[in-house]
Formats: sequence, structure tokens, C-alpha cells
Amino acid sequence: MAMEIGEAEFDAQVLERSHELPVLVDFWAQWCGPCRMLGPVLEQIAEGDERFVLVKIDTDQAPRISARYGIRSIPAVKLFINGKVAAEFVGALPGGSIRKFLDEHLPSPADDHAQAGRAKLAAGDVAAARTAFEAALGLDAAHAGANLALARLALDEGDAEAVERHAEAIRWDAPEHEQAEFLRKALIFHAELQTLDETTARTRLGSDDGDLDAWYALGCAHAAAHRWEDALQAFLESVMRKNKYRDAAAHKAMLIVFGLLGHDHELTDAYQRKLQIYT
Repeated sequence: MAMEIGEAEFDAQVLERSHELPVLVDFWAQWCGPCRMLGPVLEQIAEGDERFVLVKIDTDQAPRISARYGIRSIPAVKLFINGKVAAEFVGALPGGSIRKFLDEHLPSPADDHAQAGRAKLAAGDVAAARTAFEAALGLDAAHAGANLALARLALDEGDAEAVERHAEAIRWDAPEHEQAEFLRKALIFHAELQTLDETTARTRLGSDDGDLDAWYALGCAHAAAHRWEDALQAFLESVMRKNKYRDAAAHKAMLIVFGLLGHDHELTDAYQRKLQIYT
């Protein structure tokens, strides 16, 4: 059965609950004929599918929630996952189309393992996270999230072969593909340390702070250890002195770090502006 809620229960019953189990919300109204047709279809599907819970909201009784989610035509159905709208449709679709919609957008068993892996990783349990990500790949070898996570772990370990393998498994049209390409490029940070390690780079800079190879190697050492601000500053020191040195290696390294951090990261914004001054 569907749970009928009002505005006061929305955050708890939809947003918070969707972090544990996806919530399908049916925005409807008593006067809406298509809504009365769709409601029983949704309830029948929900009774036989334990992957989600069904919630109904009468738009006439919940104007603020309706405005918040831009409800202009009903019935409107939105699928909430992890507190956000993951997918939606408008109109009284037939049961087959609704089941297809759910199959396309509800987390799969592989997604569940990947989510568990991310939780373990956030808790600092790398071994358990790796096991969960590998379990996801056991169910779906092309699972983009699990492959990306394992590629990141492999990069931290300097395992170039594993980075390439997991990055290659991510489809080009997956949202994770761009990040995978940056992980591939980031292998250069570990490779550089085979030529000039951090200790030697610091020693050389102590003697000559204009040593561009040392600045670049120091930046790579910081990046390999995820000391992102230190890495960007070291690369910038090289760019400031000679931007085109070694085919603009330090400049390119900064672009890789920006890609790893993401466009909306505060360090990306700050150092992109600094980089523009010298390029």
C-alpha cells in the first residue's frame, strides 16, 4: 500500500528515507482523472517490488512541496534516491512502461555493493571497500562506479596496470568516464617519482629554488599523496618560472589535478585563476 503524507512528513518520509531505500512519490489530486487511473497501477507494482516504497502526496494539500519540485502537471511521479530526484515521469503510464522505468533507474544488486563499498571507504576500511567493489564487478563487470573506485585505489598504490584495466572497463558514455581518463593521466605522478623522488627534489630546491625539474617532481610527490594544495603550488612555481618547460609539463599536471578534484572544488577555482596569470 502507498503511504499518504503531507508537507510536514515530506523530509522524513521521502528525503531521509531515500538514503536507505528509494522512494517513489506520486504527486496527484482528487479531481485528477488520470491520477485516479495511475494510482492503483502504482500500488499494484509497489506491492510486488521490495526495491522501493511508494508515497502519495495530494498537491492541493501540499502547495509548498509542489512548488519546490516544480509540479505543473499531474500525475507527476518522481523517484528519490539519496535525498535527490533520480528520475521522473509525467502522465498515466501503463504498468509495463512503469516497470521499465523502475528497472532502468532503481539501484541494482551491483549498485548496492558499490554503495556499501563507498560507505566502507568513507569509514576508512579500505579492505572491506575493495571487497564490496569487487563483489559489484562480480555481478556487473562493467559497473562504472565500482571500476572507478577500484581505479582510484589502484592509483593510490601506484598499480598502473590495474588503473588501466578498470578505466578501460568504463563505457565512454558513462558519467564516470571523464574521471577515469584523469586517473589514467595521473599515473604520470607516480612514474615521475621513479626518476626524482621527493627527498632528492627537496634537497635540490634547497640548493637552487629555480630547479624546474625539482619543482615538478615535488608537485608529483604531493599529488601522489593527495596533498592537492601543495601539489598545485609546486607545479605553479614551475609554471611561474617557465611555463613551456618540458612541453608545459607542470601546466598539464595542474589540469590533471583540476580534473581529479572536480570543477566545483575551491582549489580548482583558486588555482585556475592563478594559472591564468602566467599562461
